[in-house]
Amino acid sequence: MDKKLENTGCDCGCTDDEGVEVITLEFDDGESVECEVIGVFEFESKEYIALLPGDGTDDVYIYGYKELDEEEFELVDIEDEEEFKRVADMFEKLAYEEDDENQEDEGESKE
Repeated sequence: MDKKLENTGCDCGCTDDEGVEVITLEFDDGESVECEVIGVFEFESKEYIALLPGDGTDDVYIYGYKELDEEEFELVDIEDEEEFKRVADMFEKLAYEEDDENQEDEGESKE
C-alpha cells in the first residue's frame, strides 16, 4: 500500500464543507479507497490514525501515524498482532467514551 496520505479536494489541507477530512488510500494492487478520518490518537507513546472507508462496510482501518511535516503524513502498518489488538481495544474504548459524551451533550441541549 502507498503509505502517503493525501487530502482529497484542494491542496490547502482544509476539510470539506461538512468538516469531515477525507483521504484516499492507494493499495499496491492499484485499488484506491476514500476514507473519512475518524481521528488521530496517542497510545503507549505512539500515534495512531483511525479511518472509516467509504465502501459501505462497517470496517475501521487503524494504522500507525507519523507526521512528516505540516502537510504530509505517513501510515505505518501495525505488524505485531498483540500491538494491533491493544490499539484496536483502545480505539473502541475511546469511541465508546466519545459516543457517551455526545449522548450526554444531546440530553443537556434538549432540557
